[in-house]
Amino acid sequence: MNFEKAFGSMLRVRRVEEAIADRYAEQQMRCPVHLSIGQEAVAVGVCAALRKEDGVFSNHRAHAHYLAKGGDLKAMLAEIYGRENGCCRGVGGSMHMVDLAAGFLGAVPIVGATVPLAVGAAWAAKLRGENRVIAVFFGDGTFEEGVVHESINFAALHRLPILFVCENNLYACYSRIDDRQPDRPIHGVAAAQGCRTFTADGNDVQAVFDVSREAVAGLRSGQGPAFIECATYRWREHCGPNLDDNLGYRPQGELARWESVCPVERAAAFLRAMPDGAALIESAEKQIAAEIADAFAFALEGPLPNSADLPGYLYA
Repeated sequence: MNFEKAFGSMLRVRRVEEAIADRYAEQQMRCPVHLSIGQEAVAVGVCAALRKEDGVFSNHRAHAHYLAKGGDLKAMLAEIYGRENGCCRGVGGSMHMVDLAAGFLGAVPIVGATVPLAVGAAWAAKLRGENRVIAVFFGDGTFEEGVVHESINFAALHRLPILFVCENNLYACYSRIDDRQPDRPIHGVAAAQGCRTFTADGNDVQAVFDVSREAVAGLRSGQGPAFIECATYRWREHCGPNLDDNLGYRPQGELARWESVCPVERAAAFLRAMPDGAALIESAEKQIAAEIADAFAFALEGPLPNSADLPGYLYA
């Protein structure tokens, strides 16, 4: 993994989502947003182990996965603003992202809905004889959906080239995992269902990349599905741009502990210890700031969708 590139990708995701949070109160983004601030290392580490032709599916918290896979930033922001030049023509919003050219195959808001879609894509790749891996990202709450277990069973039965990536951020909306699931590791259940399983510190991009690379190598050699559980944490509210530690559903001090192991800052600290590392970080900040400003201008200048065109988007 090119560590400098990985840092730049994480920083880009962080700054894009911070900009979305800053501008959300302007009431021009007419859709909900689910931010992944604090979780950037998982998306970047996994996608760094994939090829461009590999496919990725996401969920309602899709921005990081979309950007890490190479999705077009301008089209993403235009979509959030509901503009016709958005990645889904402005009719999908933040929870419906797609960029086929980058291999980002889709995201939908229904919890667990993209897991069987990803398994279907992996099955198609195997039937066609393609050396292609499909990855699907989901949270610990999604692991409580029956369709996930049905999908894992099917993937194991047919030895499909699919990578299941569980971003365990401890929460489903406002409910902590120990109030929802018994005291057992999520990856242990996946192992019992026939997956090769891996775990990683989800706030360490190098650690995520290392296990992802090993998992993907096994997929390409026909070893069957792999499952990675990454321990991480979302800093902001479940849905929206704000911090919500004041609501009291998080144990006191928990957010601060996770902020102290920020994935972006950990990578930055590593770079600062290298010759010219500080200059590299400063350059990345400037380039990303300029790109974000340009992308927001592009989004806001885009036309609104024409209602007469809406029926044309219903079917492929």
